[in-house]
Amino acid sequence: MLEYWKAWQSGPDAAAALYAKDAGLVFYDLEPLKYTGWNEYKAGVGPNILAKFDNVKFTVNDDVKTTMHGSIAWTTATVKADGALKGGAPVHVVARHTAIWEKRNGNWLIVHEHVSVPSTLPAPAAKSQD
Repeated sequence: MLEYWKAWQSGPDAAAALYAKDAGLVFYDLEPLKYTGWNEYKAGVGPNILAKFDNVKFTVNDDVKTTMHGSIAWTTATVKADGALKGGAPVHVVARHTAIWEKRNGNWLIVHEHVSVPSTLPAPAAKSQD
């Protein structure tokens, strides 16, 4: 997990070795809804997400959990993202990350992933006490 987030601080080229390259794999990230296949993910995550930042640092929190079953594993964690957007606005957010890994030819590769942030939807209106 630490290697994964450190790689993403440098962009998709640095993270590429961690991903399976099957065309039909699905990856969910902050924007847009989903990417299908590594090529689409690599091409989209730069301009859709990373290009919005002047700089960003990811810090993995202490809630990492890994579960393994044979050649499949999944990891979950929350991750702090701190930095600045283009134009200077500060960014401090905690994201959720889930990855499904498959061991292929001795290497653990991500075959599915989901990155999200908590909703900013307003709280439900209070019920009146009629």
